Amino acid sequence: MTALTIAAAQSVSIAGDVPGNIARHLAFMRKAAEQGVQLLVFPELSLTGYEPSLAAGLAIAPDDGVLAPLREMARELRITAVVGMPIRLGAASEVLIGALVLGPDGSMAVYTKQHLHPGEEAAFAAGQGGEALEWGDDRIALAVCADFSHASHPRQAAEAGANIYAAGVLISEGGYAPDTTLLQGYAAEHHMVVLMANHGGPTGGWACAGRSAIWGADGGLITAAPGVGDTLVIARRNTAGQWHGEQLAI
Repeated sequence: MTALTIAAAQSVSIAGDVPGNIARHLAFMRKAAEQGVQLLVFPELSLTGYEPSLAAGLAIAPDDGVLAPLREMARELRITAVVGMPIRLGAASEVLIGALVLGPDGSMAVYTKQHLHPGEEAAFAAGQGGEALEWGDDRIALAVCADFSHASHPRQAAEAGANIYAAGVLISEGGYAPDTTLLQGYAAEHHMVVLMANHGGPTGGWACAGRSAIWGADGGLITAAPGVGDTLVIARRNTAGQWHGEQLAI
């Protein structure tokens, strides 16, 4: 088995400040690269904050030049970063919740949130998901927040061969216990490593819980952030298939 290092970027977003959030993302990417991270996953709508009322004005096409610093950094550092942004595809006027995959070869792939929370339809349209990431013998399926609340979503990922399920989320204090119970259960049920990247501070009027986490394929916790704040949550797999975790404040 090949070695692999993945991480959740538990970031604190500034409402509507895309340049400021990009700068923070770049800092996370640099720190992650120093730690040998190959895949870095940010929370839902990490580049704008979870701000439905601002989304229409901030939405971009995935190939918009505003993302150039992030794409260039991914290429320079040879890291794959999954960042959250409201997007529009083609000539469509609908705003989607996007998870944009910035590859180390300069490529861009798009995942769009398939399942909306009640009330999100006022600002967003449901998306179509996206292809899993192929990484040697690993297959990494993506999710955005409410996607994982539908048991069919991780089940279909597992049936398609995913052994890692990576979700960028917004989970509040009140929702943390039930949501993490679901995610931990999926890890054990489907024998997948499950990564959850949560916001590290308030956004969109929500008091986010932080405590981003990564569970092993047996459902056991590999590592988790101790609380809120900018934190890199890292899981490393050695060639024997064993996982070890750590957390670093950013």
